[in-house]
This record gives sequence, C-alpha cells and structure tokens, in this order.
Amino acid sequence: MIEQLSLGVSDPERAGRFWAAALGYRRRAPRYDGDEWIVLEPPPGTSGTAIAMDLSESAAQEFPRLHIDLDAGERSLDEELDRLLALGAQRVDWRHYPTDPHQTEPPYVVLADPEGNRFCLSGRREPSAR
Repeated sequence: MIEQLSLGVSDPERAGRFWAAALGYRRRAPRYDGDEWIVLEPPPGTSGTAIAMDLSESAAQEFPRLHIDLDAGERSLDEELDRLLALGAQRVDWRHYPTDPHQTEPPYVVLADPEGNRFCLSGRREPSAR
C-alpha cells in the first residue's frame, strides 16, 4: 500500500496551499517533533493518497519520470482546468501522440503547479473543447 507521495518543492507552504485547494485535502498535524514536512491528506471518510512536500534545492524536471494524474471528476475537463489555473497552475506545452487518427486533442492536459512540478488532468471534454 502506498502511504503517501512525496514532492520536493522550493516553498513547502506555497505548494501545500496549492495542492490542498486543488485536491480538497487537509493539512495533517506533524507526526513527530521536528517534522517540517507539509503533509496533506484526504478528508475523513474519503479515499486517496496523502501528499507530502519537503524542501528541495533541485529544480522541477521538465520530463519527470513520475508525476501526479488528476481526474476532473464531475466537472468537465475544461471546468476543472479553469479552476486549477485560477489556483496558480500553468499549462505546459506537451508533445502528444493520439492513438486515434481522428482525435485532435488528447483527453488530458499537462500542467505545472506553482513550483513547476508537472501533473496531468484528465476528464471528459465538452463539444466546444479548446
């Protein structure tokens, strides 16, 4: 079982605010004295994986080997995209290779959080997709 995903960031407080708002997660109290990580967890009674943020001097990777995938859920992809952009996410130009020759856009969007960490958003597209 995966307990949490850990994300290296240059500003844990800023990253914590973004991801808490993006996911609807709550900040967890430190588990031990001296614990300086920002750890977010799903609200009680819901499922999900905790996300921990720790100070890192490394730059965000342009093509990370591991990243977070979000699903728009009940919202359309474009509605959730607008919400995440308003929280401080940025679109990332990304090469994609549709498997369907009639598909002009993939069913996902690549974004970066305020720290530059890449993540994907998938969901249903509205007929007038961007």
